[in-house]
Parts: sequence; structure tokens; C-alpha cells
Amino acid sequence: MNVFLAKFKQYVLPLAILLGFLLHDMCANLGWLVPVLIFSILLLTFVAVDIHHLRPTLFDWGLILYQVVVGVGIYLGVMAFGGGKIIAEGVMMGALTPVAASSTVVACMLGADRERVTTFALVGNIAMAVVLPVVFTLIGDHPELSLGNSYMLMLAKIGSVLALPFFIALMLQTWLPKVNQVLARRTGWSYYIWAVALLLTLGQTIHFILDQGDGHWHEIAWLSGLSLLFCAFQFWFGRKYGKRFNDIIGGAQMMGQKNSAMGIWMINTFLFSPLSAVFMAFYSVWQNLWNAIQIAMKERKDKRQGT
Repeated sequence: MNVFLAKFKQYVLPLAILLGFLLHDMCANLGWLVPVLIFSILLLTFVAVDIHHLRPTLFDWGLILYQVVVGVGIYLGVMAFGGGKIIAEGVMMGALTPVAASSTVVACMLGADRERVTTFALVGNIAMAVVLPVVFTLIGDHPELSLGNSYMLMLAKIGSVLALPFFIALMLQTWLPKVNQVLARRTGWSYYIWAVALLLTLGQTIHFILDQGDGHWHEIAWLSGLSLLFCAFQFWFGRKYGKRFNDIIGGAQMMGQKNSAMGIWMINTFLFSPLSAVFMAFYSVWQNLWNAIQIAMKERKDKRQGT
């Protein structure tokens, strides 16, 4: 089974991306599966590291500061220069959207420090759950949503997927270490689970873009182009940032890979126009195409080196 999966591995991402485009209608109806898949990925990630050693460092606080300062700064700048709320809120969420929980899978495959990226996947999501309701309340698109209500919605959305696998892994490591070891030896499965999650998420993304596009193709063209530029910038700047901590891959993935489904949900729930969410929808396409290219390049490099 493992030999078959290893041979099939190089085709997994291209196949997931292709099927996501072709089967977007079906994927739109299977969105409920994605949180279950992300839960599985996180559980396999958490059991593979010593949770007792996961402590925030300057690496984490710097990334969080970047998200808040750049996100709010972009919003104010676009609004000041007359770019309009649709563009301002779309690009803002490109920075403020929490890191994708599945980013640990890609980052570790590419050679990032497992403990570091796992820590930020946890801390970064919690930090944004604390910060974002304040930002949304100050923007004031939905005055009927109080700060308290915003917190409840955010914590319910993030906590249900993030907190449960963390505490299960903590209990396993504390009281059932042998079970934890069995699961830790299965961390390779997370790549294939992520591929299924990618298929469904990308399919939902394509469905969302087509659904929102009618009569708004001019705005969508702008959001598409800006999302490509901003995605490229965040991966590039993340590499520069990660170099300071001797983890170029970790910096790039933690800054560049976003929980696009979460970003789309937040825009639809808290902000001015659902059309702004097209920015995050296209961002999802670009980041996953780049991840597929990075993984293919890494596999070719490993084959040349005989590893």
C-alpha cells in the first residue's frame, strides 16, 4: 500500500486540482467534509510533535504583527485613494486571513521546521480570532453584530476545528503515548488527506467565482489580478522574513498560505460585499498552484540527489 501511494504521490496534486475544476458543482455540495479532513490533518500534525514544547517565539509574533499592520494599512490606503470597499476589504483579508491549518503539511514536505510551523498554525489562528472581531467592529459594515457576537462566531468557527485535535493530541501524549506513537507513524497520510481537502476546497472556490461573476466581471478581473500579485508578494516576503530565522520555507508558507475558505466566510459574515470574497477565492487558486509547483520541484530535486 505504501509503495503504491509513493508511486502515485507525484500525480496527487495535479489530479486534485484538475478534478476540483471539473467537478466544482459536486464539490460545492460536499463542503461539510472539509472541516473533518482538516481535523484529521491537524490531529496527525499535533501527534507528530511534542505539544508541551510548542511555545510562541519572535517568529510567531512577527508574522502576527505583519498580518495586522499590513492588513489594516492596506485597507486604509485603498480607501484613502478611492479604491472602494470591495477592493479594500478583499486585499485586506489577503493579509488578515489566518494561516491555513493544512500549511503544515506542505511546509514540512518542503523542509520547514515542523515544530515552528505547527506552533504558528496554532498561535496564528488563535491570535487572529482575537484581533479580527475588533477590526470588523471598527470598520462597522454590520453594526447589528456586536463585538461579543463577533467573538462568539469567530471562536466557534476556529475552535471547533483547531482546539479539538490539539486537546486530543495532548491527552494522547499525556495518557496514551503508545496510541500517539501509532498515529505519529501515519503522518504521511496527511498529504493525501490534504489533497482531498484541496480538491473540495478548490471546487468550491471555482463554483463561488462562477456564481458571483454574473454582471461583475470587471471587478472580478481586478480582484483576480490583485490577488495574484499579493499572493506572490506574500510568499516572496515570507522567504525574506524566514531567512532571519533560518527557515525560508517556514516563513514563506506561514505568510503566504491562507485559510481561504475561512477568509471567504469572514467576508460574507462581517464585511461590506460578498464580491470582495472573490479576492480570497482567486488567492486560493494561486497559492495551491504555487504549492503544487513547489512540491513537484522538490520531488525532482530529491530524485536527482537520490534521496
